[in-house]
Amino acid sequence: MISPTLIWVSVLLFTLLGGAIALKAARGNTGTADDYYLGGRNIGGMVAGLSYAATTYSAFMLVVLTGLTYRGGVGALGFELIYFSGLTLLVLFGPRFWLAARKWGFITPAEMLGARYGDRTIARLVAVLSLVFLMPYCTTQMAGIGLLLSGVTGGDIGLPAAILTGAVLAILWTLIAGLRSVAWTDAVQASLMLISALLAVGFVVAAIGGVDSFVAKVKASNPQWLDVPGPGLWSLPTFLALALPWFFFPLSNPQVSQRLFAVRDVSALRRMIFWVLGFGLVFTLIAVIWGFAALVLTPGLENSALATPALLGSGAVPVGVSLLLIIGVLSAAVSTLDSIALTLGSMVARDLLNRGAGRDATQVFIGRVIVVLVVVFAAWFALQKAQIVDQLAALSAAGLVVTVPATIGAFFWRGGTAWGVLASLVGGSAVAVYMAIFAGVSVFNPLLATTVIGVTVALFVGVSLITPAREEALDFQTALRPELDRHRVW
Repeated sequence: MISPTLIWVSVLLFTLLGGAIALKAARGNTGTADDYYLGGRNIGGMVAGLSYAATTYSAFMLVVLTGLTYRGGVGALGFELIYFSGLTLLVLFGPRFWLAARKWGFITPAEMLGARYGDRTIARLVAVLSLVFLMPYCTTQMAGIGLLLSGVTGGDIGLPAAILTGAVLAILWTLIAGLRSVAWTDAVQASLMLISALLAVGFVVAAIGGVDSFVAKVKASNPQWLDVPGPGLWSLPTFLALALPWFFFPLSNPQVSQRLFAVRDVSALRRMIFWVLGFGLVFTLIAVIWGFAALVLTPGLENSALATPALLGSGAVPVGVSLLLIIGVLSAAVSTLDSIALTLGSMVARDLLNRGAGRDATQVFIGRVIVVLVVVFAAWFALQKAQIVDQLAALSAAGLVVTVPATIGAFFWRGGTAWGVLASLVGGSAVAVYMAIFAGVSVFNPLLATTVIGVTVALFVGVSLITPAREEALDFQTALRPELDRHRVW
């Protein structure tokens, strides 16, 4: 076990570093909503890419994905690679999101959909659905922090102290300078995550006896973990149930799609996608190798989510590297928290409360209040361990995927109408909640994801075909085509 004192000292040093970066970022603030929520739309490609990576590759990787590998073997790699392949959607949709945001001044993805279909109710509804399905996802980040710090100290650091630490950091960095602060600290956090994880993996593989010995021991002790579908967790239905909604993560989750609005130009956008893909591939391999290493060095864990704390406490990783990795996982959770909180703040200010152009100070103030409320509620729910939150957290990917048909249609189908979008959002989310909460359909059952997607697509297309488009609806295809051609985008 690692001394709580060492962990607290490391957290303090990390807090001071992050605070200094956030304060430096604040010097560029102009007080506008564009600046607070999108960093003045002037974020460079590398910083934007690392920020996107830190937001999407959260504590999930070295807590959940590592645990899934420990429990079910190589199927976890396949699952995560499906998500990784979904990042290629950025190549197709990234330039379109960026051009639309620049042309019409969109700040939130919900605002973009509302304008495209000519109905502000759509923007409000997307904002509500994001609040419903992202709040529990924030709660799981809080729980991940508690699980990690408690596990590596043998319970000496309790859940309340760990959650409070994550909440304070998320609120602090978001309030100081908005996205500019979040992006800069995210970039540092992503670098810290990657470096610490690479070092830790190197030490555990060396402790096992090198690469050849590592592979041989996995084959000898757990051969089923290297076969498809593995020892029992991963069946084709389970794989499809988890992978299908996550493939559309870049389009369905506003905290990452909003990042596409913030880069300074299309060249920076392309560099951002390159950084995201590179980081994602390397970190996916790290998390899976880490899970197999835990299987060799710390076999027999009843709770596979404790694989990372158990491995850090095994003695295979030097204390200094363990501390660095602990801070890396903590920072991953914090980066996801502050990104989601900032995005929800912008959606409440602009979409729910309709504080639009000319009210920048009000928008920023509302956003800051929402940031605090989101983080505080997420922390409170994490402490309560409420069953409804666990169910909703598992449902988040399937719940948010209801926005995907309308998003795809916004750029590739002129026939989509406001009524079609509203029907798909209401019907799809209602089916998702009913099946998961009331009918008890497990998130591991592909019936949930396929039914939600099927109902959403059917309602969007069917209702759009029998209803007229609004006069005020925008035509993205026609309006953006000249710029897409100029930038050589298909």
